[in-house]
Amino acid sequence: MTTCRRRISKWWPQSLREATLSIPQWFPKTAIFNSPREAAMACPYLQQPSFLLASLKADSINKPFAQRCQDLVKVIEDFPAKELHTIFPWLVESIFGSLDGVLIGWNLRCLQGRVSPVEYSIAMEFLDPGGPMMKLVYKLQAEDYKFEFPVSYLPGPVKASIQERVLPDSPLYHNKVQFPPTGGLGLNLALNPFEYYMFFFALSLITQKPLSGALHVRTSDCAYFILVDRYLSWFLPTEGNVLPPLSSSPGGTSPSPAPRTPAMPFASYGLHHTSLLKRHISHQTSVNADPASHEIWRSETLLQVFVEMWLHHYSLEMYQKMQSPHAKESFTPTEEHVLVVRLLLKHLHAFSNSLKPEQVSPSAHSHATSPLEEFKRAAIPRFVQQKLYLFLQHCFGHWPLDASFRAVLEMWLSYLQPWRYAPEKQAQSSDGQARCVSERWAPFVQENLLMYTKLFVGFLSRALRTDLVSPKNALMVFRVAKVFAQPNLAEMIQKGEQLFLEPELVIPHRQHRFFTAPTFTGSFLSSWPPAVTDTSFKVKSHVYSLEGQDCKYTPMFGPEVLRLAQLITQAKQTAKSISDQCGESAAGRPFLSWLGFYSSDTNSSYSANDLDEMGQDSVRKTDEYLEKALEYLGQTFRLNEAQLAQLTLALGTTQDENGKKQLPDCIVGEDGLILTPLGRYQIINGLRRFEIEYQGDSELQPIRSYEIPSLVRVLFRLSSAINHRFADQMAALCSRADFLGSFCRYHLMEPVLASRHLLSPVGQGRSAGCVRGPRLSLRFLGSYRTLLSLLLAFFVASLFRIGPVPCALLLVLGYFLYAMAMALLTERGKLHQL
Repeated sequence: MTTCRRRISKWWPQSLREATLSIPQWFPKTAIFNSPREAAMACPYLQQPSFLLASLKADSINKPFAQRCQDLVKVIEDFPAKELHTIFPWLVESIFGSLDGVLIGWNLRCLQGRVSPVEYSIAMEFLDPGGPMMKLVYKLQAEDYKFEFPVSYLPGPVKASIQERVLPDSPLYHNKVQFPPTGGLGLNLALNPFEYYMFFFALSLITQKPLSGALHVRTSDCAYFILVDRYLSWFLPTEGNVLPPLSSSPGGTSPSPAPRTPAMPFASYGLHHTSLLKRHISHQTSVNADPASHEIWRSETLLQVFVEMWLHHYSLEMYQKMQSPHAKESFTPTEEHVLVVRLLLKHLHAFSNSLKPEQVSPSAHSHATSPLEEFKRAAIPRFVQQKLYLFLQHCFGHWPLDASFRAVLEMWLSYLQPWRYAPEKQAQSSDGQARCVSERWAPFVQENLLMYTKLFVGFLSRALRTDLVSPKNALMVFRVAKVFAQPNLAEMIQKGEQLFLEPELVIPHRQHRFFTAPTFTGSFLSSWPPAVTDTSFKVKSHVYSLEGQDCKYTPMFGPEVLRLAQLITQAKQTAKSISDQCGESAAGRPFLSWLGFYSSDTNSSYSANDLDEMGQDSVRKTDEYLEKALEYLGQTFRLNEAQLAQLTLALGTTQDENGKKQLPDCIVGEDGLILTPLGRYQIINGLRRFEIEYQGDSELQPIRSYEIPSLVRVLFRLSSAINHRFADQMAALCSRADFLGSFCRYHLMEPVLASRHLLSPVGQGRSAGCVRGPRLSLRFLGSYRTLLSLLLAFFVASLFRIGPVPCALLLVLGYFLYAMAMALLTERGKLHQL
């Protein structure tokens, strides 16, 4: 073997070695190469893009996962960027899957360490921010390679804007849009390697659908979720500066980063884009940023990519169209998507709050402030706030009314509490009460007023349509009430509403502002009008930038919360009544119910919620959640016991004079009862219900679960034949006035039918069934319970050495004595009623 072959065989993948050995005539026998790079450069045919790419594609099919990753690490280390840039798009797609979702790649969303520890550790090491894949990105970044990304896979508003030849507001897309050549298909973005990698990584959360067997995968344990956390910790550090790009070769220098993508200085981060003229896509200006900002270009790109791909699926115009009930959803987020966004928000709060106290105040802002500090200050208001608000608005309005909404709720509550992620956390008070929210957070509350107020009103709308007796729904109400009941938070929110609702005065030096004052109904008779402060301007600017100039603001401190408090009170009473009913039914069950032969009364069962399935512990938890939620709401909105009691009585939650629950609120129409909106609320929340009872022929009612179907049908045919054959004789016996007549009427007549009436208020007092003659019913013999009782009686008799025939005679004699007594008591009761 020549020296060239020996050197190549040490570091090339198996497929490359096989290809090299199959073409020995390409190498002169006298050629000796001192390095693998010289060997590759001396073989021009091996530099064809298709050779290395085809070899790696073949390895991806034939080799195990661990061996493929080892080969990729060697290729990344030894090959120059000129050869690596040809395989980079294929490698990214093979890891994160295709944009159309057909190829799943490494399936990072289902890869877990406890299920596949070897594959998990290899994948995490390869994709780590300091791992081989990122080294490949930096290697290509130093050579300024560009890769095409199709615009058709971008989020809806961005795609529509670019297709309309309008440049999106986000600087992420500036100087990147490429027009298709003559006869070309679609628009593309020219992305650098880091952007291309992050685009695929972020979009894989949306484009890749989870496999059918991955329905029970815990999101926080999967490789994708942990990679997001690692990337955020690496590129958005809470301590120190962003680590520089790693060197692609040992002892070499780090590649110089590419220029920043934004076409605006950091000083403009705190301002929203207020230009009324849309920038055409052909006017993509290039601005050279300050070289000092090169240190954070990756951090800025990472944040913009995550926000654009995960949150920017709704624009203000699209959100306003979605308010129509006939609008079709363009994008539906998943629970996993929401959990990843929550991770991003929590880390952004920690990142922004890592500013030193002297850097937070505006007076400390100067030209000497580092770009990273400016980025921390502007990350949330400049990049996240508007897109997150529209995302949350859509979730609140279109998410199903089930327990999965808990993920959206916790994401919202995480954003509302930045103080939880501040380094200077205040200790909880000794009496167990929540810590007071510092006045330091008043600007954040005011600048995010709609996040608190309008979304709280949206949550109220959802809560009023859910079953608050359900423990999971009760827990969500409790969580929201607890967060908003934190000391001093309600006062901050109320102050923000007052700043927004105070009238805007026309002052000459303020006429350049980009919003007009809304119409207010307050009195202007005061001799000295209130001064318009800068804080008021900021609050109004925030509201109008998120909702538009023609927004209709609904105050958070309004009457809607009283309805929620009233429904919580009703749900508490319902949970208590269900608990009592469950206890009574459990105590009244016969001894044999543990065998499963107990016939539950379907007419009195309550199935409006899941309490029966979850047991008494669930009832107790529900009552605790609702009681604490009512207490927290009272603290937040200053409700007293007298108000709650008055609301409860006004909606008729008290019991009627007979001690039974009233019917749901309804009105009488031509065709019967018609539910009112209040009645629908009562039924949905399990506060009231219609008593459903079988009122037909007892012989023809459906076969129950505690009956033997075939035996019931045989007994019905037998009893029908007897009734048809001896109808006249039974009628004659029942018409007698002596004891024999009473005895026959007790067995052959149905006394229940004589006193059964319709429960509907319409036609109250009218009999529900027709008068039937005497008949014999043998259906009771088809019950498991009856047969088991007879077997148990024979078994006990055998223990006392009583044979089957004497036992049967004793049972018949005992029943006759019981029937005679009941016949006499029944007749005496009828005489007292006359």
